[in-house]
Amino acid sequence: MALAETLAELSSRTGTEVHVSDWLTITQEMIDDFARATRDQQWIHVNPQRAAAQSPYRSTIAHGYFTLSLYPYLRGLVDESKPLFPGVKNIINYGINKLRFPNAVPVGSRIRARCKVLAVAEVKNSLELTEEYTVEIAGQSRPACVAECIMRLYF
Repeated sequence: MALAETLAELSSRTGTEVHVSDWLTITQEMIDDFARATRDQQWIHVNPQRAAAQSPYRSTIAHGYFTLSLYPYLRGLVDESKPLFPGVKNIINYGINKLRFPNAVPVGSRIRARCKVLAVAEVKNSLELTEEYTVEIAGQSRPACVAECIMRLYF
């Protein structure tokens, strides 16, 4: 699919949901790995005993930025065998317009992403796609993360 065809397809889907991921269970191992990688070792994330005793959630919780960082995985951008759009050679995370973490993700929670096209435009021989990324928590009414993620699609 060429740039012009993809632009037309995405433009026609502006305002609509284009992706719902599978559920992903957040484990303590995942939280600990993120904490080590980012050097964010706050007890509310990495100390299950203290969190059980002192946290309002009664367990450890995932870092907000960990939840955000799952966007490429939950959106299906990392599986080369299933390209997001045929003909796209490279996808680059370009930025975020808006980001909120309205709810915590306790360890053991199941989350999934819902993605809606907000805008698409041709920019410097690429497409700039802005999506609303909402992370749902199973059994919760408030999402864990809502972000306007921008990516560039190169053909």
